[in-house]
Amino acid sequence: MDVRAGYTLPVFACAAAIAALKQLQTSQAVASVEVDLIQPARTVKIEIEQVASLQPGAALGITRSDPGDNLDLTRNTPVWAMVSYQQEMGEARVVLDGGEGVGRTGEGAAIYAYAKRLLIENLERSLQPNETIRVTIILPEGRSLAKRTSNEAFGVVEGLSLLGTSGIAQPLSAPGQLELFRQELQEKAQRFDCLVFCVGENGLDLATRLGVEPERLIKTANWLGSLLVEAGLQQVKSILLFGYHGKLIKLAGGIFHTHHHVADGRLEILTAHAAKAGLPTVELQRIFDCATTEDGLNYLRTLDGDWVERAYSAIAETIDHRCQAYIYTHAQASVQVGSVLFDRSRQILIQSQIATTLLKQVC
Repeated sequence: MDVRAGYTLPVFACAAAIAALKQLQTSQAVASVEVDLIQPARTVKIEIEQVASLQPGAALGITRSDPGDNLDLTRNTPVWAMVSYQQEMGEARVVLDGGEGVGRTGEGAAIYAYAKRLLIENLERSLQPNETIRVTIILPEGRSLAKRTSNEAFGVVEGLSLLGTSGIAQPLSAPGQLELFRQELQEKAQRFDCLVFCVGENGLDLATRLGVEPERLIKTANWLGSLLVEAGLQQVKSILLFGYHGKLIKLAGGIFHTHHHVADGRLEILTAHAAKAGLPTVELQRIFDCATTEDGLNYLRTLDGDWVERAYSAIAETIDHRCQAYIYTHAQASVQVGSVLFDRSRQILIQSQIATTLLKQVC
């Protein structure tokens, strides 16, 4: 079944900003603009829904998100960009800010590396030598949509993130998703003995920041089991898993399709490994009663002793062993698997011994 890829949220924010800048410079509204996606190296045309001057020196552009054949909650959500001239010339010619509906982190607006690069590079090309602009991205429905995401688990509050490592929104939940992922894996298995599996955009972003070669990265979504087996069939020698601990922990329980509709058991798995590490019963009961694995992790952090390292080291090693056994059972192949788990701050929580070795190979 053919599936249609769309574009990620940063692309529509960039298109709206380009349209608003053109309105500022020429006082002419545009029906569409071209955006250089940078990653991949492709220029695409994005429709503009509305554009208007707000006041002297400020304009607003509006687009509407289209993620393609993807069950994405941002489908058709309006994306606004307000562009205004800056009076004072600074080192940065394009200043970015997040308005209503754009999430906040401890470091400011949740506008991540790819989105920043996309906006700045596209807009700087159109600026006159004496022009400096402020761009404020607004997602009118972002605050309500964010309640249906895991943003808060990663420390993002009050809205959505402008997250991603590419301008293309792959149809992650469409029926043809797994086949697309398999095709990508087959192609990369011809070039690399070690591949890096990332469950979501946060894993991709962290792996990239650590210096992992981008061509080794495979986004798996929730299809971890199927893609582990495919890697075995393609004679990949080793796999490095990158993922949020609240997602990858399922593998330690033998759950190889990680969507919450299929199975959960995360707190049970955390409690079991904490028990294996020797945590007293009264503390185990409190972990088991936590609402989320993030809460369970934070509770472990409050206890005296190295309980986080002891419990999560056991979890990471179990993930490695269970993945290797799963591949051998279903593909009759011996593949080395290492695991890197990070927390909601996108800081590495634990990495297995195998992962430590593999990281040196892929960075």
